[in-house]
Amino acid sequence: MAETTFRTRKDTLDKDLDKLVHVEEATILLSRRLVAPGLALLFLALVAVFSAIFTGGEPRALIIVAAAAIGGYMALNIGANDVANNVGPAVGAKALTIGGALVIAAIFESAGALIAGGDVVDTIAKGIIAPSAVSDPSVFIRLMLAALVSSALWVNVATWIGAPVSTTHAVVGGVVGAGIAAVGPLAVDWTEMGRIAASWVISPLLGGLVAALFLAFVKDRIVYRSDKIAAARKWVPLLIAIMAGSFAAYLATKGLNHLVDLGALHVAMIGVGAFLLTWWLAQGHVRRTSVGLENRNQSLRKLFNLPLIISAALLSFAHGANDVANAVGPLAAIVHTATANDVTAEVGIPFWVMIIGAIGISAGLMLFGSRLIRMVGEQITKLNPIRAFCVALSAAITVIVASWFGLPVSSTHIAVGAVFGVGFYREWYTAHSKRRRLYIERKKELWRAERGNRIPDLLETAEDAIAEKVEIPGQPSSEEARRRKLVRRAHVTTIVAAWITTVPASALLAAAVFLALDAVS
Repeated sequence: MAETTFRTRKDTLDKDLDKLVHVEEATILLSRRLVAPGLALLFLALVAVFSAIFTGGEPRALIIVAAAAIGGYMALNIGANDVANNVGPAVGAKALTIGGALVIAAIFESAGALIAGGDVVDTIAKGIIAPSAVSDPSVFIRLMLAALVSSALWVNVATWIGAPVSTTHAVVGGVVGAGIAAVGPLAVDWTEMGRIAASWVISPLLGGLVAALFLAFVKDRIVYRSDKIAAARKWVPLLIAIMAGSFAAYLATKGLNHLVDLGALHVAMIGVGAFLLTWWLAQGHVRRTSVGLENRNQSLRKLFNLPLIISAALLSFAHGANDVANAVGPLAAIVHTATANDVTAEVGIPFWVMIIGAIGISAGLMLFGSRLIRMVGEQITKLNPIRAFCVALSAAITVIVASWFGLPVSSTHIAVGAVFGVGFYREWYTAHSKRRRLYIERKKELWRAERGNRIPDLLETAEDAIAEKVEIPGQPSSEEARRRKLVRRAHVTTIVAAWITTVPASALLAAAVFLALDAVS
């Protein structure tokens, strides 16, 4: 009896200890999840203190401090959402680890923002809403505050649902919504808004088409050649040179023009010079790297790893130079208006504001960026170094071509559209190649049975297979094939829906925030 009681007490004690262990594990897991938000809040507090040091003597210092904290919040969200497009393909192709991608992106995003990101922000501050319509500095400050809050909130929501969106579109939508709430719809430049709406369609289609064309070229000229290594020595240096020339022109267009005045001829000369120099250097690099490689596809991927890492760094630099204004543009407009009490003068970005944007983007990337990096690089479609290289090359070339033709495109939409294009091309090519193989097999059967009565039946079956009228023997059924798509349709639907709703959602949020600020002012 005593032994039974002891055993029962022991079992009960073990269960209680197990419960305590599970509670402890849950507490540790929960605390880990709270580390990133806690560090983000600490960053925003430091931003407030940092801005107070520079604006302590200003009459509207409290407004500037609040705006600086919101600008820091926007920068965190840009880092968490938008930077994934630059390094995601390299991570998905296993050319970079997630840790290495975060470090490289943080360094080059900050460098791009601080070195080449000091462009004026008149497009955000005055290019969408006519300055004459908002002559009251107090109204203009509330307008920009509402735009900043709404765009930051929307990008945060998009990051939470796992959708990479255009932060430029979010900011533009915020300015439009707050402007309409402040002075009415006639103050909005609807021509500019029409160009932005056109980019919803133009950007991903261009990015996807260019990426698919490059992947088709690589498959035709390198992957499916009998001597893959010899073909790679011929064509890979040219592809790397095209990438270098495109990125040189891209950086000159999106980054260096913030420092020096570059015309179209200068940009073209920079691109051509980088192309020729890289072509010469890449031939030696590819020749040395390809020594001893086996004649198979896996060997080819090694030749694209280094160019892919470099492209991720260059894209991050250009993104930091170009998109830091999305975080600090409205903030700079608020600082300028609050200190100068003037809405009509040209708006520039103070250096301390640039520091907030640069550090905020890097902090958001390090704390929250890994989720969307995996989404872009691994979850939309499977990437290897060759496919990821085509995505990076498409992003650079499409932005340059669109800039030359004056098309309003989004680098975010282009990069994600390129991932879509690579995946959809693989789907089409896989289905096409299966039908082609079946057609050849049936032709052989026809040749063997040319003396028999089976010729007409076999010929009809082969033609039906090419026309996709019958199922291919040994292959999945139509319903099963739809479940095995190489591009995950759920992610495509989520991302496209977020793209379409970015501007209207930001506009509605901004209008609501502006009316709330107007009510309490």
